Formats: sequence, C-alpha cells, structure tokens
Amino acid sequence: MKITGVTLYQYNISLKAPITISLGTIDAARNMLVQIDTDEGLTGWGEGSPFWMIVGETQASGLAAAQDMARLLLNRDPLDIEGCMATLLRYLPGHPTTRSAFDMALYDLAAKRANMPLYQYLGGSNRTLVTDETIYLNDPERMADDARRIEANGAEAIKIKVGTTAQADLDRLAMIRQAIRYETPIRLDANQGWDVPTARTVLGAIGDWNVQYCEQPLRRTDIAGLRSLRQSVNVPIMADESLFDATDALRLVREDAVDYFNIKLSKSGGILEALKINAIAEAAGMACMLGCMSESRLALTANAHFASAKQNVRFLDLDACFEHAEDPVLGGIVYDGYLITLPDTPGIGAEIDPAFLAGCEKKKFQV
Repeated sequence: MKITGVTLYQYNISLKAPITISLGTIDAARNMLVQIDTDEGLTGWGEGSPFWMIVGETQASGLAAAQDMARLLLNRDPLDIEGCMATLLRYLPGHPTTRSAFDMALYDLAAKRANMPLYQYLGGSNRTLVTDETIYLNDPERMADDARRIEANGAEAIKIKVGTTAQADLDRLAMIRQAIRYETPIRLDANQGWDVPTARTVLGAIGDWNVQYCEQPLRRTDIAGLRSLRQSVNVPIMADESLFDATDALRLVREDAVDYFNIKLSKSGGILEALKINAIAEAAGMACMLGCMSESRLALTANAHFASAKQNVRFLDLDACFEHAEDPVLGGIVYDGYLITLPDTPGIGAEIDPAFLAGCEKKKFQV
C-alpha cells in the first residue's frame, strides 16, 4: 500500500463561549485535519488541536509545516508508521500537534487495513470509559454554579482550572467544595500558574477536600520544584506540560517528581509516542490520564480508543467537545452523560461531514 494523496484542512469549530485557563483564553477551536489517501482506496483521518499556549504551535504555523510533511509522505508505505513518523521528526523536530494529526491518520489507515477497531489494533479491548468535565477560570460564584450543574448531570469527578493567586484560587475551591457533595472528587489543573510557595499554600489547605490530583502546578521546566512539592503535600501531582515525549517521561520517573502522567495525543506527537510514554509509566507503577486540547469528536474518539486499549489509563479528561457550538463529526464516540461508548467499526470509526468540509480551506498534495 502506498500513500497517493494528502489533503490538509483548516478546521475551525465555534465555541459556545470563550474559555480561560491560567495561560490565556481561546474563543474557537482552530484545529487542522489531515486526510491520507492510498492506492488501495483506503482513507485515514487525523486531527490536531494546536493549543498555542502549551505546544507553541498555532493553526497557521501547523498548516505551513504540514505542507512539507505531506510531501515527505507521498509514495510512502502508510503501514510503516514508525518509519513515516521518524521521517517527519527528523525533518521538523518541533510541531508535535501537527505530527500527531499525521500519526492519527496513519493509525486509522492501519487499523482499517487490519479490519479492526483502533482499540483492538492497539492490543486492547472495548472497556467502560468515563470522562470528567472541566470548569474554566471565572468568578467563584459562576464556577460553583457550573459545579452544581455538572454534578447534577451525573459526573463522577469534576476538573477545576486554577493557577492564579493563592487566595483567589482558595476562594474558588472553597465555594465549589461547599456547592457539591464531598463524595464527588475534584481534580485541579493549574496550567503552570503557581510557584512552589503558592502551590504549597493552596494544596496544603485543601489536602482533605477529596482532591484526586493537581495537574501541572508549576512551570514545565521546574522538575525539582515538582519533586519538592510532591514530598510536602498530600495531594498527588500530575505532569502535563512537563510531559511531551518519552524522554520527558523518563526524566520525571528518574527524578521521582510526580504521581501521574497526563498523556495528550496533540502534545505527544501522536499515538506512537503516547504508547512509549504509557509503557514507561506502567513500568514505573504510575497510572496515566488521557487528556485533550480542543479537539472535535474525531480526535477525541482516537484518544478514547487509546484509553480503552491501555489498562494503565485510569483517568479520562475527554470533554473538549462539550464546549463546541457545532459537531461536524459523523460516527465516533457517543456520550451518555459522561459515559463514553466507542464505535466497533474498523479504524477510528469517525469521519467529518462532507458538507462541513466543503466550507473549509484545503490544500491537496498528490503523487
């Protein structure tokens, strides 16, 4: 099988309202789609969501890089995923989100060629998956209202964005904790917003508030700070922005810096690298979460396949599409509240509505 064509789409999805984290605000999901066609008539789909404040990519920079990546893959064997991805990585060591879209399309093709759902192709089974839902930064009253709504909708856990000042974040968390049952666990994500003293103040004050973990409390480069914080608070620490690839995973394990890993396909460069990260975590006795940026249900479905295939993935944060004002995906995962059902069709099992694609800017590269 050979790659005969690659089509790149500028893939914009409106949000219901702007969402804010400690690093900034976005008002739309400005993503990219990769469609890979082959000489056997099979087509693979991939999506990347370049969250610029985390990965250092924008939609424009990603699509510019993707043009060269597309040319590099023409006439290649799409089943040689390692070879194809090594070629892209050698050519452009950065742009993990852009590479992840190609990686996802290649895995979609490989699973389709094997006539297997992606979770089965990855060596796993179709198991029960449950996601949380995220509350974004706002005033305490608004965030508490969101917590009440999410709990009433049946969420098993609620993720809360923090990362401002100690007092402001404690005010938010106190109001949220009072608004919902103690039995409903909360998960925190500071997105690098604190320094060590601030993190110690906040996490020390809420150690008995049924907090499952705090995600990326410190700047991504402060590994020593993560280790020190982990040793001094009762709340487990999860790496997100400190964890891009397997090299980062090895360093975090060696430094004994965190309790959990947050794997995101758009951050790791795709499924191939995510498998390596998860294997390192598993060998170290660490569980992982499968997280997301602002992907549509296409990429969220690929993420869910990965999570279903790997028993070491204990937590899911696959709620990006809850904020989307439109859903252009055909097939894919189905949400029953927070319960996720995977498709059993070959590959990812999701495609984009042709009517929506017709309105997207595109560039096509052919043999």
